[in-house]
Amino acid sequence: MTDAKITRAAHRRRDRFVLFVVGLVLFGPGLGLRDPWPADEPRFAQIAREMLSSGQWLIPHIGGHPYSDKPPVFFWAIAGFEAITGSPRLAFLLPSLFAALATVLLTYDLGRRLWNPRVGMMAALLLAFTVQFTLQARLAQIDALLCFWTTLGLWGFLRHLLRGPDLPALYLGFFAIAAGILTKGVAFLPLIVLPIAALLRRRAGVELFGVPLRHLVGGFILFGVILLAWVGPMLWVSMQDPALAAYRDDLLLRQTVTRYVDAWGHREPFWYYLVQVIPLFWLPGSLFLPWLIPAWRRRLARGDSRYLLLLGYVVTVVVFFSLSSGKRGLYVLPALPAFALACAPLLPGLLRKKTVQLVVWSAVVLLGLGLLAGWLYLAWIDDALVQELALRYRIQPWAPLSIMTVATLGLAAWLGPRRGYRALLMTLLVGWWVYGFWGAPMLDDVRSGRVLMRQVVDRLDPQAELGMVDWKEQFLYQADRPIATFGYRRADRVGEAAEAIEWMRARPGRWVLLPEERLVPCFEPRLATLVGHAHREQWYLVGPAAARTCGDANE
Repeated sequence: MTDAKITRAAHRRRDRFVLFVVGLVLFGPGLGLRDPWPADEPRFAQIAREMLSSGQWLIPHIGGHPYSDKPPVFFWAIAGFEAITGSPRLAFLLPSLFAALATVLLTYDLGRRLWNPRVGMMAALLLAFTVQFTLQARLAQIDALLCFWTTLGLWGFLRHLLRGPDLPALYLGFFAIAAGILTKGVAFLPLIVLPIAALLRRRAGVELFGVPLRHLVGGFILFGVILLAWVGPMLWVSMQDPALAAYRDDLLLRQTVTRYVDAWGHREPFWYYLVQVIPLFWLPGSLFLPWLIPAWRRRLARGDSRYLLLLGYVVTVVVFFSLSSGKRGLYVLPALPAFALACAPLLPGLLRKKTVQLVVWSAVVLLGLGLLAGWLYLAWIDDALVQELALRYRIQPWAPLSIMTVATLGLAAWLGPRRGYRALLMTLLVGWWVYGFWGAPMLDDVRSGRVLMRQVVDRLDPQAELGMVDWKEQFLYQADRPIATFGYRRADRVGEAAEAIEWMRARPGRWVLLPEERLVPCFEPRLATLVGHAHREQWYLVGPAAARTCGDANE
């Protein structure tokens, strides 16, 4: 190996180490300082816990009921980390943390290969600091791991198409897409670069390597084998059990096709991502769009295959999810690494422009003024809200809000308009640290459901058995004893309550926890014991004495 190659390899190791440290500094603060929070985290952590306790790894279960919303890979990851660390508080966040770190490193490597190490570093840092990416790296939702798989797939395909031929990378791309689908069904999206590349190869001046038919077929065979490694056994066991047959049908049809075509929740207009998600959650990159779009247009017109594939993928992801009636901001996360890569080559030039730095600095100032306005509002106008936060939720917002206000305005004043980008990055870093080490632990009692379950324990005999009706996953996760449940997301509300009554009457010392709205018609409200308020509902304990015949109550 020549001296130049040794030097380049040393620089790559240095760059990766720097990015790893930056990722830990951004994504790690607060790790292990809170429990899972709804909507998704307690559900996923509980599924992983039940996998460990039951040994049932093939079909995810929650509360003893099959969970058909998602395939099992993410739950396997949480369960694996819990088995390794022995710490549920730590384990549930580790899959997202490591997936985000790996995605940052993949983005660096792809930028280095397509342009140069400086572009790779710019792309990776932009991705790491992007609000949506940092947020997902700190949450136990599936999408950070999904983003890793889609980025690995994109990395493999683009290495072959743009810097190939590289058949091992091509096959790795197919493997990543299959593993991603076993994490969340939409992981197939990077496949779109293959037909885009096939069309672009017919255009004069576009340099791309093709995918020979035999290797395309081989890639899809590998793809199918990986999928069948789980889908095959799942289909087999579902033929033996009607409950698992319902799980199979819901997973393969309702949770995929129906959820996309006719969503039953999170319904938003077509322009939702363009107006409400990308401008805010893709900061800081979205601030540069007025300058990036004309520059991209010129490069696309010249036939630069790197931009054609990267931006083609970004547009495909955004349009694909925009066409569905059901939308959540995190759905477009898989497009972010490609977006960062398309931005990175242009950033050094943009950041030398005084106008760009002024716009970024102005955004920091506006954020600081907004925080100051919030501080003044709580201090002088709505003191009742502060008292409610303190009395009901035991939240004291003054310290973190004051630190963020002073830090944001102080950084803007110190660095000035000529270094607005640095001010923004440092503000984001301070914000995530304040949130991770101060804000999240302060909110944990309220968000996790732990306080309510402590109140339940205080009212029950240690030997008492507990059931739940219309239960929340966080209560199941925080329970100090096995919980009897009578369905999951059950539409037959009266039937669920009737089964709970039958269970209570079967043995002394059994109680049921349920929300206030579920007392009628199957329980006598005057005989119910108020436990407390949590997650916008009042929760009650009822014993056999409070039960009545549901049919009689309806008459």
